[in-house]
Amino acid sequence: MRILLVEDDAMIGEEVRCALKDNGYAADWVRAGDAALLALAQQQYDALLLDLGLPGADGLAVLRQLRTHSLLPVLVITARDGVQDRIGGLDAGADDYLLKPFAIGELLARLRAVLRRRSGVASDQLSNGQITLDLAAKTACWHDAPPVPLSAREFALLRALMGRPGAILSRAELEEKLYGWGEEVESNAVEFLIHSLRRKLDKEAIKNVRGMGWLVQRAS
Repeated sequence: MRILLVEDDAMIGEEVRCALKDNGYAADWVRAGDAALLALAQQQYDALLLDLGLPGADGLAVLRQLRTHSLLPVLVITARDGVQDRIGGLDAGADDYLLKPFAIGELLARLRAVLRRRSGVASDQLSNGQITLDLAAKTACWHDAPPVPLSAREFALLRALMGRPGAILSRAELEEKLYGWGEEVESNAVEFLIHSLRRKLDKEAIKNVRGMGWLVQRAS
């Protein structure tokens, strides 16, 4: 999944960006509201982490403009702790509101929760009847086999496929879910990760459609 982080504090921004990457998200980070609007116009994201106190257009202005045309999940992260500030953020269209300072674990849990709600998934598990992917534990299992731990990029790739069972995802679509801005796209990374996932799960876990991409089976 690809996340846009909008945070002007360098220390907080870097900590959150690294945590997102370590947990299997492709993260793009901007530090101003105007830059956020530009990024949202140019790139498709799965969720937005939005500070309110920003240079240029403030966070509420970004949120209001976004909500004129998009249902993108938005988690507000801010130091504004007044009740009216929280009400204003939620009324402007935020899906959740997290006050600074916060624990990274709570931020990740709230992010998973807003993604679940928008996708209509009730739990932290995705399953197609063959593969079960645990979004919180970052493990996967094939049928009734014991769950196996996944690396951040294995997890990101399998989550992308499990999010659209039965759909063929191209190399470019999968790379977009694996790499944020400024990250070098490694040669044959997708093939390497798929080979690793098949080895951990089963050779039939991920199907290749020659010349088009890869898929996981739709639940029967």
